[in-house]
Order: sequence, then structure tokens, then C-alpha cells
Amino acid sequence: MKDSLGHFVSSSGRLAAVSLAVGEALTLIGHATPPRQVTHASQDHLLTNINAWSPDGRWLVYDLRRGSSFNGRRIEQINVETGEVQCLYEAAGQAGCGVVTWHPREPKVVFILGPEPAGDWTYGFSRRRGVVVDARHPGKAQSLDAMNYAPPFAPGALRGGSHVHVFSPDGQWVSFTYDDEVLARLPNNGKHDANQRNVGVAVPAGPVRVNRNHPRNNDGSYFSVLVTRTSNHPKPGSDEISRACEEGWVGADGYVRADGTRQQRALAFQGTVIAPDGREYAEVFIVDLPEKMSAAPGAPLEGTESTRPAPPAGVRQRRLTFTAARRHPGIVTNPRHWLRVSPDGTQIAFLMKDHEGVVQFWTVSPNGGALRQITRNGTGISSAFTWSPDGRWIAHTMDRGVGVTEVASGIFVRLTVPVVEGIGPQPHACVFSPDGARIAYMQQVETQGAASAQLFVVALPVELRTPIAP
Repeated sequence: MKDSLGHFVSSSGRLAAVSLAVGEALTLIGHATPPRQVTHASQDHLLTNINAWSPDGRWLVYDLRRGSSFNGRRIEQINVETGEVQCLYEAAGQAGCGVVTWHPREPKVVFILGPEPAGDWTYGFSRRRGVVVDARHPGKAQSLDAMNYAPPFAPGALRGGSHVHVFSPDGQWVSFTYDDEVLARLPNNGKHDANQRNVGVAVPAGPVRVNRNHPRNNDGSYFSVLVTRTSNHPKPGSDEISRACEEGWVGADGYVRADGTRQQRALAFQGTVIAPDGREYAEVFIVDLPEKMSAAPGAPLEGTESTRPAPPAGVRQRRLTFTAARRHPGIVTNPRHWLRVSPDGTQIAFLMKDHEGVVQFWTVSPNGGALRQITRNGTGISSAFTWSPDGRWIAHTMDRGVGVTEVASGIFVRLTVPVVEGIGPQPHACVFSPDGARIAYMQQVETQGAASAQLFVVALPVELRTPIAP
């Protein structure tokens, strides 16, 4: 039967098996509890698109940026049950901080810290770094990556800005995207490598200490390297890329290769290619990572004054999707999303338009092969997304509401009622809790004539959850 909103339910509240006419969207709803607003202060509260929950599921961490500028000054956490707010870090002076994520096992967070502006040195993509704060010791930030903006460059140090820092599932490594300040300041004359976005990792092989011949140099607690390889001028129709971004760790324990062996660490990412007809678009790529970050073959890890830092020996970069022949080729950029991989490491999820131009969920194996279309909705997926810990569901927004898609069937289960356009759930984040029982998201709320982004939590109906073994 249908409820008052036209959603299919059973009398018991469990998902109903229904037959629909061709072309009718399949939307089901269980007896979910209404979403609950968690934050109420009259300021924006911004979640990152993954690892927004503390390991024990009690706290959500967020920043206070407003608008399109990197203007947040504080990193805060809120207890989702009691509403208690704690400040974990406050930036000094006019520096900004934001895009914060939790460690998967320990009470600490990692986030971007921008520079304190002085002269022409202001915040920018190539002028930011990652820092770590232990939630048990608020206010004490430890620099994740060393920055080395002038030669001689040190192995393990970066020469630019890192962004969206995410701990690996075991909490040992950190992924990030990177832009190169040294190359960005050179004239565009074709005599040096271009500053192109790449993906890097920080490994606990520090500390890395750098010289003090540049006022913005700093030491780092981790050893940082780039792991993707871009080309200044990708050949049309080739697997060369001009940009690597929006990465995600592959599996809770890597993935199984086609030969049956296990690849312990890998990152899926979006790589920008050029089609034979000259069009640019993103495809799914993967980079297999070695356990040790040894010297780069033929080029220095730290780069030179005219070349990008090189990936370490043993890094293997592969293209997984080939969509040039489709009517709508490539991964969509709106909504912006990061590749997210099933916990068992078998399915890399991404957003791509179907033949009719509707944004759908698709997956591909880390070993490549045929693409699988997960959804066939009449309305497009509209946000970044995360997998449930059991790998059954993907949480996202669609049709001005929050819900989950069952990966095996493509069924969308609506968890919130559609709201007015413009004040509905925001597309930036829809994040499962560590126990798979709740989903955190942002929504615009009008208070005394002013709108602000507030945090909400909605529970997954009990009948849809996988019990967690004691």
C-alpha cells in the first residue's frame, strides 16, 4: 500500500515488494523516525563528505565556513545525543581552517589549516596544509605534512597545498589532493611542468624536517608523497590525464586482484582525460600503492624547481572506465562527489548520466571490466555519498530528500520528506555512522529571516540494518 506521501510501505513497516509500471520510479519507505536537527547556532555548520562521525558514533565534527571563502576559524564537535558543543581548534589571527575528518579508531581529527595572510601570501589551493588534533587535547595542532617552498627540496615534504585529508580504514595513512605552489608561481611559457591537481598520501615515516630558507616552510610529522602521475599535454584517446582528484580508499582491507592475491592499499580517483575528439572529461582510475615509499624511478620524490614531485617506485596507476562512446561520457561534476568503495573492496561507486541524461549510481571493479548501473531513477542523484558499513546501502540525497539506495537491487528508500527547493538537504555530504544506524547531513534552516546550514541526523529503520557482531 501507499502512505500519505505516495511511498510504498507494508502494514508491518517493512519494505514492500511491489510491481510498478514501466518508467515509474521505485521509491520505498520504512517506518523511519523523523530526522532530528542537531545544531542550532545561527551560523553555518559544514560536514565533510566522509568520516564525519567519531569512532564511537557519539560526536559529529564540522567547521564554520560561510559562503564560498575559506573563512572558518574553528573546528567543533557536537554530541549528537546531548547537544554539547566542544571547540577542538581555533585558528590564530586571520588564518582559516576547515574540511575536517575523524580518525577511524582514535579520538583525533585531521583538517586543512590555511596560512595567516601577510603581503601577497594569502590562502589558496597551493597554500594550505593538513594538521592533526587529538580531541583529548583541544587546541594543540600537529602538522601532518612538511612544507618546503624553496630549494633544496626535501624528500617527504610538499611544496604546495593539501586538501580533504582522509585517514585510511586502518588509520595508518592519510590521502589528500595537492596543488603545487612552486610551479604555480612560474610563468606559463611551456618550459616547465604545469601545476596540476594530483593525489598524495602521508605515511607515518616522519618526522620530516626542512630548511628555513622560506618563511612559510614547516616541519611535518608524516612523510608525504604524490602517488598519481599527470601529463602536461595528455594525448587525445590515451590514458594520460591532466588532473587527479576526488579520491577514495579502496576497501576496508584493500581488494583482491584478478590473480587472487590481495592489494593491501589502493586509491580510486577521478582522472581527467582527453577523448579522440578533443573533449575533456573524468574517468575512474585506480592507483595501487606499495607498502614502502622508496625513491621514485628516474625522478626525485620531492620534485625540482621545474618538475612535479614523482610517485614512488612500485606505484601502479590504471584506468578502469572507458566511456568516450556513450552519449554522456565520463563522471559527472555536478553534483561534486568523491569516489567511494564498498567495504569489501569489490565495487567503486561513482555518478554518471544514463542515456537520457539522468545522474545514476554506477560501479566498476578495481580490476576493471564491465560497468554496472545500480539505479534507474527518473530523478538524478544529487549529492556526495557514503556506503553503509555492511556494504548494502549507499546514503545520498535525491528529489529534495535524504535516503538510501540498496546496491543489489537499486531500490531507493526515502528517509525524509521532500522539502522546499533551496532549503533542502545540501549536496556536500551524506555520511553513515560507524554502526550503520544513522546518517548525518546538512540542511538550510531559516531562522528569523536568515538561512544557515544546520546538521541533521536521520536513523535507518531497524529492519534495514545489519546486526553488528559483538
